[in-house]
Amino acid sequence: MKKIFLLALLLSLSMTGQNNSKKNNSNLETITLGAGCYWCVEAIFENLEGVKTVVSGFSGGKTVNPSYEEVCTGKTGHAEVVQITFDKTKTNLEEILKVFFTVHDPTTLNRQGADVGTQYRSSIFYRNEMQKKSAQDIITALNKAKAYDNPIVTKVEPFTKFYEAEDYHQDYYAFNKNKPYCRLVIQPKLEKFEKVFKDKLKK
Repeated sequence: MKKIFLLALLLSLSMTGQNNSKKNNSNLETITLGAGCYWCVEAIFENLEGVKTVVSGFSGGKTVNPSYEEVCTGKTGHAEVVQITFDKTKTNLEEILKVFFTVHDPTTLNRQGADVGTQYRSSIFYRNEMQKKSAQDIITALNKAKAYDNPIVTKVEPFTKFYEAEDYHQDYYAFNKNKPYCRLVIQPKLEKFEKVFKDKLKK
């Protein structure tokens, strides 16, 4: 992806006020992100310092409690997503979104690599106005700086419901490292993440 280090710099400057959370609030925050196949995204965020849980599932559609097979048809309206809960004393929304915009291509509509369909759309499902504004501000800053060759098409959508994917999708990479998809698709993305965010990895 073009200009990774410029991207990281822009994101580090683009979100003001993220470290000013009220002291009496819970230290945990949750955000739901779609960045293509959730197997890839889950493997990456599980290695980020401060992330407590990463759960693969579906959001943004109308079908109640959809199966993986139903979502794959593209007819449910759902996106493959990961629901990330993080400790705000160890990381923040800025860092989460920095990783998000670095490890996938937010300029390809309804597609990540060979995975094509609305279920693979780039999406940020916000839970409050702060998350919404943060997402919109980053997208505006990146487009203005021309950090990518093409405009960002990431959808900023209100969070409504999260449906957890079947058990065999959880921790998929950890249990299937030798499978071709893991070696050819997930591993290169994970290595890129580890290189760019080497100071932010879990010990």
